[in-house]
Amino acid sequence: MQINEGRKKMKSFFKEMLERAIKTAAQAAIASLAPYLTVSEVDWRHCLGIVGIATLLSILTSLSSFKFGEKGTACAIKINKEEQQSWTKPEKK
Repeated sequence: MQINEGRKKMKSFFKEMLERAIKTAAQAAIASLAPYLTVSEVDWRHCLGIVGIATLLSILTSLSSFKFGEKGTACAIKINKEEQQSWTKPEKK
């Protein structure tokens, strides 16, 4: 029973890590293209280098937070479940 639960947590962790890495890569790509006026001026090796480094740092950050944050997630902080529920549910008046 615990093996399946552990696998689920690891699967969840890697999904979150991959999502963060993809978002970081997209942000770095957009930011590295900003200084260029046209596509023909772009130094693609420079841009890909920036994207690669940013993506690697995102993955390393997620891996380093594995034992610190919420178990089974790539989050570096522990989240109070009651507080998290208040974010997702509107308050009743």
